[in-house]
Amino acid sequence: MLNKKVNGITCALLAAGILSGCNSDSTDSTDIEVQEKVTFTILHTNDNHGRFWQNDDGEYGMAARKTLIDTIRAEVEAEGGVALVLSGGDVNTGVPESDLQDAIPDFIGMNRIAYDAMAVGNHEFDNPLQTLEMQRDLANFPMLSANIYNADGSRYFAPSKTFDINGVSLALIGFTTDDTAKLSNPEFIGDLTFTDPQDEAPALINELRADGADIVMAVTHMGHYADAANGSNAPGDVALARSLSDGQLDAIIGGHSQNPVCMEPGDNTAYADFNPGNACVPDQQNGTYIMQAHEWGKYVGRADFTYENGELTLDSYALIPVNLKEEVIILDENGEPVLDEEGEATTELVFIQDEITPDPSLLTELAFYQEQGEDSLDETLATLTGDLNGERDDVRSSQTNMGRLIAIAQSDRVNADFGVMNSGGVRASIAEGDITYRDVLTVQPFGNTVTLATMTGAEVKDYLGTVATFTQGAGAYAQITDVVMDVNCTAGSVDIISIGDKDFSETDEYTFSIPSFNAAGGDGYPELEVIDEGTVDADALQAFFVSQGNIIASEYDADGDITYINSTSSEGCVAE
Repeated sequence: MLNKKVNGITCALLAAGILSGCNSDSTDSTDIEVQEKVTFTILHTNDNHGRFWQNDDGEYGMAARKTLIDTIRAEVEAEGGVALVLSGGDVNTGVPESDLQDAIPDFIGMNRIAYDAMAVGNHEFDNPLQTLEMQRDLANFPMLSANIYNADGSRYFAPSKTFDINGVSLALIGFTTDDTAKLSNPEFIGDLTFTDPQDEAPALINELRADGADIVMAVTHMGHYADAANGSNAPGDVALARSLSDGQLDAIIGGHSQNPVCMEPGDNTAYADFNPGNACVPDQQNGTYIMQAHEWGKYVGRADFTYENGELTLDSYALIPVNLKEEVIILDENGEPVLDEEGEATTELVFIQDEITPDPSLLTELAFYQEQGEDSLDETLATLTGDLNGERDDVRSSQTNMGRLIAIAQSDRVNADFGVMNSGGVRASIAEGDITYRDVLTVQPFGNTVTLATMTGAEVKDYLGTVATFTQGAGAYAQITDVVMDVNCTAGSVDIISIGDKDFSETDEYTFSIPSFNAAGGDGYPELEVIDEGTVDADALQAFFVSQGNIIASEYDADGDITYINSTSSEGCVAE
C-alpha cells in the first residue's frame, strides 16, 4: 500500500474512508496512514482462438493490437499510472494457420505485446499436455488457474500473481471453467481434476488479503451469462461474484462465452444492443465489476481505475475496436447511391474508427508464421482408402460414410454417447489418397462449433422423433451414429433399441454432439440448451483424421442401425 506518514493520534479508517477520533491539535507522535490516490488501467482480450493474423478484410490481428496497446500503455504511464494487459484464455484452436503450429505465433504475439497474465482456457487442453507445457515455457507471462489439480493434490498452474501498482498491491487469481473435464479428451487431461471455482475462491481471496493485497481481481475463463442464466454450461462469472461476500472480489476479467459484456444502463440482468464503437457499461454484481471483450482480438477492453483510501472506483470503460469495419453504401458527388449493373446500391467496407497501423516489426515476424501455416494446409493429415461420399444429393438422402464420419468425429470430440449431424453442413466428398487440411475446409467451410447436449432417455426419444424424421433431400436430413432405432415416418416418432453398446432406457441420461447451428434452431431443429465446446467443426474433423492416421471409408458406411417405417424409402422419410 502506498502511504504518507503524518503525525497525530492513531485513527481508524472506516469503510467509507472517513477518519474518526482524530485531533489535529494533538502533539502525540503516533503515526497514521493516509493513502495517496493511485490510478491504473486494465487492458484485456480473450478467446483469441488462433487469430494472430488479420482477416481477409484487414480486421483485428495481433500487430494492430500491439500498436493500440503500446499507445495506451504510453499514455497511462505518462500520467503516472500503470497498465496491466490480461487475457481471458483460449489462445488455442480456431484457424488452421495457428492450429497446425500449436499456437506458437499467438504466444509469440502475446510476448511481443507484453501481456502480464492470462487465464487458462478449456481449449488450452485441445492438445496433449506436452504441447501445453511447451506453450507455458514459451510464454513470458504466467498462465493462471487456481482450480486445476494434479493427482497428488498440487495445483497444475500458479493460482495467482501479485502486482505492485505504484505501492498498491493487486492480486490476480485465475479460474478455468470446470466444464473442461467434460469437454476435453481424457487422454489429454490425464489425471487432472477441475474443481468448482466457487469452492476455491473464498479461501484464496482471504489468504491474499491476509498477505497484504489491497485489491483482488480474477482473470477467468468461465463465461458471462446475464443474470447467471448459464443453462447447461457450468456457472460463470456472475454466479461466482454472487457466491462471495459483497465486494470480496473487486473485478473479474473474463472469457469463454465470447460475448461483449455490455449491459443495459441501470440493469445488470440484461445485455445492451452493442455495436462496434458504442459505449459499453460493464456488468457489476455484488460489488464486483465483470468485463469481457468479445473474441478474436476484435476489441481491446480498457478499464481505468482509481484506488484511494481503500476504495476502488472504475472511472471509465470502453471496448476499443481493432480495425473493425462496417459496410456502407457508396455515394456519388450528389449524395446519391452508386448503382451496379442490376440497379442495386454498391457498398464498400470502411473502418468504424481510425485505422490502427499494425506494428511493423510484429507484422513481419507473424507473416513468417502465416505463410508457413498456409503452406501447411496442403500437408497430409491422414491417408484414405476408398472414397468418403459427401455429394449433396447422396448425403441429403441417405446415411453416407462422410456424414457419419463427421458425426463420429464430433461426438468423439466431446465424449458424447452419440452424434447428430445435419447433412446441409457436409459440402464435399474426399477422394481416396492423402487427406489435407484444405480438404477438411472444403468439406466443412461454415465454421460452426461442436456442442454437447444432455437429455434423459425420454427427452432423447422426443428429440429424435423430430430430427430423425426430417425428410430426404433437405439439409436438415440427419446423419446419426451410435443409435439403433426404428423411425416411424408417419407418426413422427422413434423406437430406440440401444445407444452405444447399451440397451436404451427412458430414465437414463445421455449426451450427444450437435452442431451449434442446429442447437440454435437452424434447419428447423429444436432449440437446445447446450455446452458450446467452442471447437470449430473443421478442427474437430482435422483432429479426428490425425488421430486415426489411416481411414478406411467402408468402415463408416451405414450399418443398418436405423430402420425407416411407413416410408417408401429405406434411407429416410419421404416428403409428401
